Amino acid sequence: MSADQGKILLPIARAAISRALNVPYTADEAAPWLAEHGACFVTLTQYGELRGCIGTLQAHRPLLADVKSNAVSAALRDPRFAPLSAAELDITTVEISLLSSTQTMDVQGEADALAQLRPGVDGIVFEYGRYRSTFLPQVWDQLPQPHQFMAHLKRKAGLPDDFWAEEVKLSRYTVTKWSEFDLATKGK
Repeated sequence: MSADQGKILLPIARAAISRALNVPYTADEAAPWLAEHGACFVTLTQYGELRGCIGTLQAHRPLLADVKSNAVSAALRDPRFAPLSAAELDITTVEISLLSSTQTMDVQGEADALAQLRPGVDGIVFEYGRYRSTFLPQVWDQLPQPHQFMAHLKRKAGLPDDFWAEEVKLSRYTVTKWSEFDLATKGK
């Protein structure tokens, strides 16, 4: 994926959110690679603070559909936030993270899991029974220490920071990401 693809994906996400809020905005959806299956997360921020983030871990539909659906869900259905209003569109920055396929990690306990983590590179999926959570690689910016990253990942899943069980399953993935902020600052 290239920077040019980000210049196509970001307006598609913004257009999907705008249309959901009855604000006119169009984007070019003609690129042939948009029909290929892909998994992405759409993250919305305002003044550098999270405002919504929804995504897909497994590629199960065309990337175009995944981006549009996740953009609208991040704006209107993230349970951590009130739905985005049309008045907030101008102060909202869109970021898209295109995920690689996930790879199961073979870990022998938490110490081994922590040793295998690649800060700044890995997105991690944590699973234990019905408990599940993920952090994109960007979360390493706020939680740079593996033990801290893992503790917050467990907390996000609804488990205590110090929880560990033999049945814990971890998977890793990487992302290619594009942000409207990055495109705007590089264009200056």
